[in-house]
Amino acid sequence: MELRHLRTFRAVARTLNLTRAAAELHYAQSSVTEQVQALEASLGTRLFDRDRRRLSLTPAGERLVGYADQVLALVEEARAAVEDDHAEPGGPLTIGALETLCSHRIPELFARYRALWPRVRISLGEGGRGELYDAVRRNEMDVCFTFGAAPDDPALASETLTTDRLVVITPPGHPLATLGGISAKDLDEVGFLATPKGCGFREMLDRLLPAAGAPGPFVEAELASLAALCRCVTTGAGCGLVPEIAARDHAARGDVAAIPLQGTDSLTAVTMTWLRRQEKKPSVAALLAMAREVFV
Repeated sequence: MELRHLRTFRAVARTLNLTRAAAELHYAQSSVTEQVQALEASLGTRLFDRDRRRLSLTPAGERLVGYADQVLALVEEARAAVEDDHAEPGGPLTIGALETLCSHRIPELFARYRALWPRVRISLGEGGRGELYDAVRRNEMDVCFTFGAAPDDPALASETLTTDRLVVITPPGHPLATLGGISAKDLDEVGFLATPKGCGFREMLDRLLPAAGAPGPFVEAELASLAALCRCVTTGAGCGLVPEIAARDHAARGDVAAIPLQGTDSLTAVTMTWLRRQEKKPSVAALLAMAREVFV
């Protein structure tokens, strides 16, 4: 069983698509097929069921996924453990963040890090909070940045870097736009645009719904991202609950009114999360230190 075969297996298991796995690994598709077949031969069992339309994991393949994650994570941990403590950061570094943070917080961190450590090859990706945490757990991502509370997972380390104020954004001229601050009681019969269930900001909005009491606010429509939500508010489609940083540019142009939310849930944390065993890797340690300086 070779490490490269495990890496290839993990990519195919995640994508369930040979073409996408090959592109991700920078291999020819024929090489991906050969490596999967070689791994199956060494284990004496099929790892994937194949038909003309799709791949699916066999029960043996499903069991192997967890072991592959652990083995590959341990290899990275061993590599980091024997590196020179004074070595200059280099090599690949994968960062992930929510869409809003990618747009408004990560660019400064990216620029400063690249200027100081040019030997590091950074990859930056977006995703939902759960997707980002899963990628860090699988050691496919080194560090991620999210809003909200840290994940409850002993394998992960998390740190609150700063907080951002929550605001209710409304179309210009909306009755709420004249208020200096908004409490739950101000939201009776106010229609909100919301992100889907499972998103951190949807959870924050849902906490307001029962707190306001009947009739309270209600969700008129769901949108895939905060960026889409903000744009729809500018058209008069409804109101939204977002971090202030997501609404700042729209509010500065007068496209929306941004009114601070009042009460105990008026702030959201900006959280940095990484795999605990990887924190001594020079490129990761350097990123953690720089993020603590940038996110203030």
